[in-house]
Amino acid sequence: MGPMHDVIVYSRKGCHLCDIVKETLAQALADHHGFQWREIDIDADPELCRRFNEEVPVVFIDGRKAFKYRMDRRRFLKALEGRDLAIVTANGGSTLKPDT
Repeated sequence: MGPMHDVIVYSRKGCHLCDIVKETLAQALADHHGFQWREIDIDADPELCRRFNEEVPVVFIDGRKAFKYRMDRRRFLKALEGRDLAIVTANGGSTLKPDT
């Protein structure tokens, strides 16, 4: 199993798109245990509100913005795989994938 990824969802109450993204993350977590996620309400912090007011939901993976507004499960899991590959490469591992 690869490294544990940290996923943050910046959202706000009453945001329908935020609810969809959170549901997608909950479903993805049921099948893929290589990440943990948490939600941060931007309205609780004036700086976050200023930064993300027009973009929620915003999803960060390992501190990097990965999605805003919408995110589907397949693209999210693909983004996690990409982060795994970037970590392996940074640690001097091979980036070659076996033929299937």
